[in-house]
Amino acid sequence: MRIAVISDTHDHLENLLTAIQILKAESVTTILHCGDLCGPEVVHAMADFDVWIAEGNMDIGVTLDQLIRETFGAGRFSWLQRIVLDGYSIAMIHGDDEAALGDLIFSGQHAYVFHGHTHRRRDRQIGQTRVINPGALGSSRYEACSFCILDLETDDAQFVILDE
Repeated sequence: MRIAVISDTHDHLENLLTAIQILKAESVTTILHCGDLCGPEVVHAMADFDVWIAEGNMDIGVTLDQLIRETFGAGRFSWLQRIVLDGYSIAMIHGDDEAALGDLIFSGQHAYVFHGHTHRRRDRQIGQTRVINPGALGSSRYEACSFCILDLETDDAQFVILDE
């Protein structure tokens, strides 16, 4: 199973639509969004995918929770996501709570921990846990905009860098 890990879209619809075109061409149907999507346009753009979202510190819209529930189903928007895909335990959190992120990483309970917030790509094996930050899709403040495609079967992660 191949999945997309994205984060920090910050309402940058053009970059998200570019990423979606790439994902469709790659036959990726599952998106894990590590937070800071910000507005409803981002939710609507991902409607054709199986989506899980970790609530980011900028995801404060009153209707965002309801829209996500209506679009993707109950439980798809939470401060912390713990899911199993293809038999792999995955934890996903935005990452603004560094203590909680550290607890997830060092707990040894998850094959993968995905996070965002820093706007910096990260791919690191810590004990039994692979930690991935896909970078920011909506801001090139520190690095070029990016997202990650992960093949759970082969453990191969590909960072896709968008042209500025």
